[in-house]
Amino acid sequence: MGKFPTKYIFVTGGVTSSLGKGIISASLGKLLTSRGYSVTIQKLDPYINVDPGTMNPYEHGECYVTDDGSETDLDLGHYERFLNHSTSQANNVTTGRIYQTVIQKERKGDYLGKTVQIIPHITDEIKRRIQLLGETGQFDFVITEIGGTVGDIEALPYIEAVRQLKWELENSALFIHLTLVPYLAAAGELKTKPTQHSVKTLLEAGIQPDILVCRTEHHLGSDIKRKVARFCNVEREAVIESMDASTIYEVPLLMQKEGLDKIVLKKLGLEDNTEVKLEKWNEFLTNLQNPKQEITIGLVGKYVELQDAYKSISEAIIHAGAKNSCKVKVNWIHAEEINNTNAAEKLAGLKGVLVAPGFGDRGMEGKIATIKHLRENNIPFFGICLGMQSAVIEYSRNVLGLKDANSTEMNPDTSAPVINLMAEQKEIIEKGGTMRLGAYDCQLTEGSNAYKSYNKNDISERHRHRFEFNNNYKADLEKAGLIATGINPKTNLVEIVEIPTHPWFVGVQFHPEYKSTVANPHPLFCGFIESCINNK
Repeated sequence: MGKFPTKYIFVTGGVTSSLGKGIISASLGKLLTSRGYSVTIQKLDPYINVDPGTMNPYEHGECYVTDDGSETDLDLGHYERFLNHSTSQANNVTTGRIYQTVIQKERKGDYLGKTVQIIPHITDEIKRRIQLLGETGQFDFVITEIGGTVGDIEALPYIEAVRQLKWELENSALFIHLTLVPYLAAAGELKTKPTQHSVKTLLEAGIQPDILVCRTEHHLGSDIKRKVARFCNVEREAVIESMDASTIYEVPLLMQKEGLDKIVLKKLGLEDNTEVKLEKWNEFLTNLQNPKQEITIGLVGKYVELQDAYKSISEAIIHAGAKNSCKVKVNWIHAEEINNTNAAEKLAGLKGVLVAPGFGDRGMEGKIATIKHLRENNIPFFGICLGMQSAVIEYSRNVLGLKDANSTEMNPDTSAPVINLMAEQKEIIEKGGTMRLGAYDCQLTEGSNAYKSYNKNDISERHRHRFEFNNNYKADLEKAGLIATGINPKTNLVEIVEIPTHPWFVGVQFHPEYKSTVANPHPLFCGFIESCINNK
């Protein structure tokens, strides 16, 4: 396509948070890409952290990592899973990063002695960041999701910046406002007043939404749509119903049915002369909704109370399940609740177990007890990052006989540091953005489970860690049966460990979940789920 200037679509939200701006943005992006347009999506986060890398998962859910090593919002995971297109640092902008840039410029004297203010300096920097992706010339559409809720104090600079951009970009910008139409059981009817107030707040900031997407648990009906259109100054066809769906992967189809992509093209002055091609997406949905069998696996971690902490993992499991025509139910098990005495009871009836990543020693011994039970009973095990490191510690203790084996993260004084702080990390004091982050190469051993899953020798996967396998113990561990089957060719870092005699015992230092998409379910997750299905 690319015969017109880049179009910018701004997605705001009102009434309440967690309405699903990210999913709506990703769904619209999917519909536009399926028409042949090139689309990218970015997230503006109004918090003052430079990135979510130092945030507790309970605060923010999962920290998603891109190929270029950026720690970003979990919504970028949705964008990649829907669009099958990699994102980068430019796709996630935080207030912290904006202010940091402006203050650095001020310190250097770039503002020539002027008083530095929210307007124009902060808003200009926001506008510059928003347009970076569009200026590459790679994209027909840049969809920008503004985090938080309209009316929030912290979101005001973003709202003002995009208000200005709308006029600067003339006919190349569009506003979609996501709002809630709640059903009051006591009254027995849907209420439009929250939406009206939300739009009023947006109007007070100088923005007239072009399209309203209304989240609802009940069908809106034409009367409600007309009422919303009338009171919010939008066309009737620009009021889009967004019903609760059984899975997020239905949302693009619901948005297509409501004509969201058509009204977007119309509003931006583009002809509706392209066909929506969603064959692969529909095939995935059919497999997802019509499984031939069902299994239950366990996920052992320490943040299981907040499942968003493992968002990419749970979605990767869904992708792999659909690929195997299997419904995968997940039992979320708190690592702190497992020990050597109760592991058999806690893990009973599970076809396989994924031991999740994380930081810190809380729940560590539970992870080790879990892995011991899985190893001794030939139950499929998949360990990611700390899950892989836990497997190395467990094997060192219970097979090699190194009773004190540990990671120096958990015990700096251990006599058997089988997992150690990476050499380049030892002088680092600052925590933010200083881990081993982003994509690195890995070479696989032919014949291993990892090799059979990928069906190739050379892979690239994303990382987020400070500690690594200690190569001083590699020979002893391999002699005892724990084999390094994935090695970084430049640093010799052990990336994958396996037990070849076990049906599926695979631990990986990287985070394969970040690269699983609807179009390309991750090979390791597919292999793990297949092994769970075959586990009798």
